[in-house]
Amino acid sequence: MINALGLLEVDGMVAAIDAADAMLKAANVRLLSHEVLDPGRLTLVVEGDLAACRAALDAGCAAAMRTGRVISRKEIGRPDDDTQWLVTGFNR
Repeated sequence: MINALGLLEVDGMVAAIDAADAMLKAANVRLLSHEVLDPGRLTLVVEGDLAACRAALDAGCAAAMRTGRVISRKEIGRPDDDTQWLVTGFNR
């Protein structure tokens, strides 16, 4: 069971890589998946405890804004099993 999810949607591959790197360095989270929604728009999903996901998203947003654009962000505490399946099914 996943404790919490952090989702970050950005414009630009460089912004996504910069954000992912910052999120993973800033907090004890794991990159669970990524999804390319359309050319240039990506969603990154991390998992960890809720505080770590929040810290990771703060760092990821700051990094992405330096090199691209943040579209949205969301923390989900104690996601439902079906939500977990949806997120982990992105890359399958």
